[in-house]
Amino acid sequence: MVLHDKMSSESGEMRERAFRLCRDYLHGAWKVVAPHEIVLKRISGGLSNWLYLCKLPSNRPARNGEPSQVLLRFYGQIHGEKALEGLITESVIFTLLSERRLGPKLHGVFPGGRLEEFIPARPLHTEELKDPKISVIVAEKMAQIHSMNVPVSKEPRWLWDTMNRWMQSIQDEIKDEQNTDPHSSQLLRNILAHNLVAELKWLRKFLLKVGSPVVFCHNDLQEGNILLRDDASSPSDSLVPIDFEYCAYNYRAFDLANHFCEWVYDYSNKQSPNFFETRTNYPSTEQQVSFRHPTRYVVYFFGFFFIFCFGSPSH
Repeated sequence: MVLHDKMSSESGEMRERAFRLCRDYLHGAWKVVAPHEIVLKRISGGLSNWLYLCKLPSNRPARNGEPSQVLLRFYGQIHGEKALEGLITESVIFTLLSERRLGPKLHGVFPGGRLEEFIPARPLHTEELKDPKISVIVAEKMAQIHSMNVPVSKEPRWLWDTMNRWMQSIQDEIKDEQNTDPHSSQLLRNILAHNLVAELKWLRKFLLKVGSPVVFCHNDLQEGNILLRDDASSPSDSLVPIDFEYCAYNYRAFDLANHFCEWVYDYSNKQSPNFFETRTNYPSTEQQVSFRHPTRYVVYFFGFFFIFCFGSPSH
């Protein structure tokens, strides 16, 4: 049986596996429900993760505080020491954020995956990021994440490692230019018109002068990674950050700058370049001050944010 067939929610093997995990890690009604009774629906699947909704049937309601539905996550393909290290780090971060109620609740960890809270919600839309009521809650969530003490490396290497990795990817694509289509070749020529290595060196030298504190950062707090609950009990509980695979210690100003940049880009474009850019959506000074006020942040150099958004000035 191929992997896809095994992972299908219609597969008897998958249903039995999901049933055993829910029975072993949960309690109450999950202990007495039969495998054929649970509601099992695949939400997404790919190389990185396979996600399923596991739900108690309507005739078996939760009775002792156990969840009536959970998200079952199976990790995808893992290759190499770095990938395994990243998975372990992400699991530790997910656990800590769950304990702080900054992310979905963790119901269980098993070899090859975990059981998470299933949140009836939708991701934010780009235009909602500038809504003052939503923005202030995002700021509070970000500040709470920044205040965490997480048992991972405190060195701010994530930003530089990520940029160097992207630079290597660009160079690999350039070497393989003869195998690309005309459109991609033109994009590569546009890239080659800039001395990116020199730009990167200048950018690192400049940013180190900013003096931003190093804190635990989300590093990808865009609208798709912020869920709006369907049944929030309070405004503070209405938003839930998700997707913590990029979390690491980093410069606090980057998390702020990156989030502000996300106000500009809408990723709903189905055509190349797969995003819409509206520079006028970049937060004004007043909006930036309003965002940082509840967090007691000191935002260093507003122009610093524009560097991430629109590139460096002439130098």
